[in-house]
Amino acid sequence: MNFRPSKAFAIEKLESFIEKNLINYSKLRNFDYGPDDRSNISCLSPYISHGIISEKEVIDKSLKKYSFIKNEKFIQEILWRIYWKGWLELRPNVWSDYLEDLKILKENFKDNQNYLNAMSGKTNIECFNYWVNELKNNNYLHNHTRMWFASIWIFTLGLPWQLGAEFFMKYLFDGDCASNTLGWRWVAGVQTKGKNYVASEWNIKKFTNNRFDNIKLNENPAPVVDDRNYTILNNDFLNANLSDNQHLLIFENNMSFEQFNFNYQSFKNIYFVFNGNETRQIKLDETVLNFKRSLINNQIEDLKNKSLNCKMINVEDLRNMKENLLALYPSVGENLDYINSNNLKNISFLYRKIDQYSWKYCNKGFFNFKNYIPKIIQEFI
Repeated sequence: MNFRPSKAFAIEKLESFIEKNLINYSKLRNFDYGPDDRSNISCLSPYISHGIISEKEVIDKSLKKYSFIKNEKFIQEILWRIYWKGWLELRPNVWSDYLEDLKILKENFKDNQNYLNAMSGKTNIECFNYWVNELKNNNYLHNHTRMWFASIWIFTLGLPWQLGAEFFMKYLFDGDCASNTLGWRWVAGVQTKGKNYVASEWNIKKFTNNRFDNIKLNENPAPVVDDRNYTILNNDFLNANLSDNQHLLIFENNMSFEQFNFNYQSFKNIYFVFNGNETRQIKLDETVLNFKRSLINNQIEDLKNKSLNCKMINVEDLRNMKENLLALYPSVGENLDYINSNNLKNISFLYRKIDQYSWKYCNKGFFNFKNYIPKIIQEFI
């Protein structure tokens, strides 16, 4: 698999998928043929999750090729990320509680052999071991495989979902605090309370084209129980005032100006903020950090070609910047945590219009959100 850290490559990948493979997406998307054959899926998530290309751009290009009816399943999958982000924005304590749980569990399980075997791919489940190595080698897993993996981790290996979510975040190029955390909660049965996702031998065999055999799993587990409930916050996600000669911060998950509605040439300085493991609560594999660095450098090079004054800074540098700063909103997660924990009151946010419009529909489940997708498409595409 090839994830070149380049906007040009991402666009090329998008256009190739739309031209050659989009027509069969709905029929073939659930099959995992292995890392050497990903033609049935787009593999765009590492670029969308960093804002290198936007959901709007992907959907727009797909609708220029095929009608909404033919594209509907693909469009739904693209908008899942906006839904998960919006859901977490309305309930940010889910993220902070997850991190608190994680601290306790990491200490409790640091010497647990079952946990150590799972992380090193040394269980008695062949397909799981294969996926552990695939994740570490490619920094990517098929979405269906992520569900199987999480289910096996929780219900067959008997490990906390929080530790599994951390394991994914460490290695995935498209690791996203909202999608990853809430996806693991959903498999466990705490996102939609009492409804868990259970991997089965027949399903894995069918959708991997019988690549694995003799898969012994716990196929009748009870959902994980979590009695915590979260109140929805009222937040209008209003933009800060925008004027000329301001300094702009860009974090790793919103790297494209094209997703915002302003003239980027009006900014005095543009700072791309790199967040390394020294300031992260969930430590990332070095290959993932290098991917993020390279994406930032590619974006900086592109903007410098447009005669813009921009550079990369470390997130710790924000504490020494006393002037008022604007930032493309980084969403609930590590970067926002750093801003809040250091009480950086001089940073104000700019939001994407598609987020401002869509997040109000994230107060319930995805099936409710799905009803508003045509309205979102009509408004923005």
